[in-house]
Amino acid sequence: MIKVGIVGGAGYTAGELIRLLINHPDVELVFVNSTSNAGNLLTDVHEGLYGETDMRFTDELPLDSIDCLFFCTAHGDTRKFMETHSVPETVKIIDLSMDYRIEDGSHDFVYGLPELNRRRICSARHIANPGCFATCIQLGLLPLAKHLMVNSEVHVNAITGSTGAGVKPSSTSHFSWRNDNISIYKPFTHQHLAEIRQSLSQLQNSFNSAINFIPVRGNFSRGIFATLYMDCKIGLEEIRRIYEEYYSDHSFTFIVDKNPDLKQVVNTNKCLIYLQKIENKLLVISMIDNLLKGASGQAVHNMNLLFGLEESVGLHLKPSAF
Repeated sequence: MIKVGIVGGAGYTAGELIRLLINHPDVELVFVNSTSNAGNLLTDVHEGLYGETDMRFTDELPLDSIDCLFFCTAHGDTRKFMETHSVPETVKIIDLSMDYRIEDGSHDFVYGLPELNRRRICSARHIANPGCFATCIQLGLLPLAKHLMVNSEVHVNAITGSTGAGVKPSSTSHFSWRNDNISIYKPFTHQHLAEIRQSLSQLQNSFNSAINFIPVRGNFSRGIFATLYMDCKIGLEEIRRIYEEYYSDHSFTFIVDKNPDLKQVVNTNKCLIYLQKIENKLLVISMIDNLLKGASGQAVHNMNLLFGLEESVGLHLKPSAF
């Protein structure tokens, strides 16, 4: 059994991660660290876990008793933790914050997008889990980058559910504002652009096109629905072949024939991609669950790879029937 600990256990991504880990056939969840909730039952915070666990949050860090440590901390806090604590060399780390996503030579974290870096992940010790928008957008572009085809401006509009803003309430996340409403934020400047550029450049050294990204706050709880379009003279049949070939040996990304809707991926670790060609424009629709494929599900996927398990173990999740 893989013995696991979690630091930062009170947020939405932590709740989903706990749900996945306590039901994973090869995992023993040893501790969930949360200083603000120490002593409280996990179900006091994550009420959907009633009947599945009687564990309590702890403010202790028994790092010597685990094989893998997950960070579900606020951005900046993982780096502070690593600078102030001694994590045993044998403990593998998966960080869900953005602290180590840019591979700038200052650390040994591998960017944990399995559809891009699966071989590197398998032999790594530290993994930086990708951002949710970044995951959705990259999966829509990676096959093109591999074939050196991202040579014009990429236009992206992506709408995300309210859970993407985290569990702490804000002026743009409480129900009375979010319900029956829609708005954009951080147009052209979103923080996930840096990791998207890093990945595209990894496959296509010549990549230097603009990514015009408009993030949108949606009036639903979870999921990301991204539409991407760019200039492309290649026919749709060939484009589809390129995408199907790229994802043929990956467990969670699927090219679909019909224009999909968001409910098909909510509560799953899937990414669905739909391709359409209109004159010289290629339209790519990419969608994921921001808390699973965009966060905790992908983190468990990375754990499976780190420990030599079949990559989909513990991740056979199903969407609602309607």
